[in-house]
Amino acid sequence: MQFTPVSTLPRRLRERGAVVWPGVLLSAALAVFATLVGTAFPIVGSALPAIVFGVVLGLLRRPGPRLQPGVTYSSKFLLQCAVVLLGAQLSLSSILVVGVESLPVMLASLVVCLIGAWWIGRMLGVHRRLRTLIGVGTGICGASAIAAVSPIIGALAGEVAYAVSVIFLFNILAVALFPLLGHALSLDPHTFGLLAGTAVNDTSSVVAAASVFSTAALGFAVVVKLVRTLMIIPISIGLSVIEAKRSTRGTPLTAGRVASFVPWFLVGFIAVALLNSAGAIPEGLHEVLVQASVFLIATALAAIGLSTDVGAMRKAGWRPLILGAVLWFLVTATSLGVMLATGWIEL
Repeated sequence: MQFTPVSTLPRRLRERGAVVWPGVLLSAALAVFATLVGTAFPIVGSALPAIVFGVVLGLLRRPGPRLQPGVTYSSKFLLQCAVVLLGAQLSLSSILVVGVESLPVMLASLVVCLIGAWWIGRMLGVHRRLRTLIGVGTGICGASAIAAVSPIIGALAGEVAYAVSVIFLFNILAVALFPLLGHALSLDPHTFGLLAGTAVNDTSSVVAAASVFSTAALGFAVVVKLVRTLMIIPISIGLSVIEAKRSTRGTPLTAGRVASFVPWFLVGFIAVALLNSAGAIPEGLHEVLVQASVFLIATALAAIGLSTDVGAMRKAGWRPLILGAVLWFLVTATSLGVMLATGWIEL
């Protein structure tokens, strides 16, 4: 094995930086505008504006050879870095306390969603990658789950853009309808927090729905939502194994090979979550890491938007949107059903 001398590392980094910085700068600039939109309209967040700005600019002028390396770098490596930093939102204490209460509802809704994505998506003729993205986005945590899974399954930019847009649409509907549903069922704030945390996707939408229902529901809803984010880990590992098995055409999987399929950024996500649980991340730095992860996701999604094949999205038609609607209904119905069966809701 031949190793590159460490002494050449600074030069290689400078050369790499010179290649990627124009595209990274463009993607980051779009993310800044998206962040401003998300700040002005918290219910929208920064993920959807970022990808919309990227798509619009890409339609006006596709990134040329000077910008494309940095756009690709942003859509892949920066996206993976964002997933690592997502671990700063989780702590072991909250996972243990909230996990015990919410696990039956969370697992049931996730299983139903993933099975539904596979089966109903096949019936509708939705491509495997796109139905996987919509499934994990609906079942786990919206754009964050899509960001974690897309590099594992090799999703195309258009598929990521479509999936994020579908998830956003039903997040908006959830913010409008869930508080009405909660009041119609006479749910107390704690119970509504569980429903919102398990059946609404992105954190911003969970915050909005819980706030509209009752300020007392907000804290528990957000913690449930963050614990739900942990489902990224087993789902990502499982998808890594499936993709590797597909690419190696049935070659036997040993424990060592399975371990090698675990993406580096997923290991980083777990490491950061453990550091946060141990209190090793100072309070001031904690908030910086969380905001950095949100901004990196916006930067990566802007880059994905710039690379999106809009023609391919049009070709996908309405079927993925129908899939998203059915999965959203299934997750909500399953969450309510399990809550009724376990005594959270009394009729």
